[in-house]
Amino acid sequence: MGYDYQTDEELNRSTNRVMVVGLVLMLLMALVFPFYRWFEPSARAESRELQLESLQEQGSSIWEFNCASCHGLNGEGGLAPALNSMQFLQLATDDQIQGLIAVGVPGSQMNAYSLDFGGPLTSEQIKAVTTFIRAWEPDAPDRPDWRESS
Repeated sequence: MGYDYQTDEELNRSTNRVMVVGLVLMLLMALVFPFYRWFEPSARAESRELQLESLQEQGSSIWEFNCASCHGLNGEGGLAPALNSMQFLQLATDDQIQGLIAVGVPGSQMNAYSLDFGGPLTSEQIKAVTTFIRAWEPDAPDRPDWRESS
């Protein structure tokens, strides 16, 4: 006993149109994808640069308000060690700098600045200060005595 199916020509035409449109869209996407792969890395690099500039600007104002009184306006040192030093910047990783800012240095005047440890700064603000400090690296002076405070 076989089944007798009725064909609906309008439904078949409609289904075929949808399949053709889908195939055309898929082919267009396949053709456009290489262009996306070509231009996306440069767009990401530009975004990364803009983000770093923004973090440096934020870090600069945070530095002036929270850090400059001890480390100097340009990190040259004073009551606290000089952070604008080739030796320090080559020695410390970003994670280490963020850790020093967040937790502080026990036994010194360097308090914890992270909200998690009772300080005033968020992790994003600490990252901004780290980015600001790291921006000194290309022009950092040779300061073997960077640890010495005045």
